[in-house]
Amino acid sequence: METLANNSRETLIATAKQYLKNSYSPYSNYPVGAAVLAEDGLVYGGANIENSAHPSGLCAERVAINKAISEGNRKILAIAVVTRNAGSPCGACRQVMREFASLDMPVILTSVDGSVEEEFTLGELLPRSFGPDDLDRE
Repeated sequence: METLANNSRETLIATAKQYLKNSYSPYSNYPVGAAVLAEDGLVYGGANIENSAHPSGLCAERVAINKAISEGNRKILAIAVVTRNAGSPCGACRQVMREFASLDMPVILTSVDGSVEEEFTLGELLPRSFGPDDLDRE
């Protein structure tokens, strides 16, 4: 697992908690906040944004990643996700992470009250994954 300095870890969690407050989740009532540490050293946050046409919603993890990518980054170094019960990212979010992160990237899952905090690698959450390096690009 890539090492993550304590101050970076704390910053990611604090940012994810802050973005959790911006969640628009009237249908699931399951707010999510996320924050990524990008290769430029900046932290980008995101909240889940639901839609009455359910497939049109966005997960907090993908919002944060997309913000970092749209600012010119191509590598995510770590991510923190905050929910009421330290929920894990969905499969679509894991696959997007795989596109822009190494398999040893830390994924920090935390509950809002801080009572649950777990850390995994992306490889642990997405074993035998398919990523950019699997494509034949000559």
